[in-house]
Amino acid sequence: MNLITQETQNHWVAISPLFSIHNEEEYDLAVERLNNLIDWVGTDEQHPFYDLLDILGMVVQAYEEKHYPMPECRGIDMLKFFMDEHGLNPLDLPEIGNFAVVSDILNQKKALSVEQIKMLSERFLMSPAMFI
Repeated sequence: MNLITQETQNHWVAISPLFSIHNEEEYDLAVERLNNLIDWVGTDEQHPFYDLLDILGMVVQAYEEKHYPMPECRGIDMLKFFMDEHGLNPLDLPEIGNFAVVSDILNQKKALSVEQIKMLSERFLMSPAMFI
């Protein structure tokens, strides 16, 4: 084995646990590492550890998709969820319409318009895609 290969092997043994998650304990540790990296690196793409942040994020995401799949959810379901979480009723959403309009949307008699989706995403600080 040449010097470069031996050196690489020594480093790989130390860092390889960062690139795989096999159980909940490793997942929790990976999430903690990821959060620490986010706090440290932020969005600075020039930071020396930005690539590590990116790769660790992909590893965590892959584990979550396999072990915690998200159920299919429609935009109206998200609206109902947020209303429930925030203790809101149709009168509390004047940005998308009056009581009758909101009720029609909740009862699926009307679809959310692009403008209503934009307003909901701003109100709940979520991507507009959540309401589509």
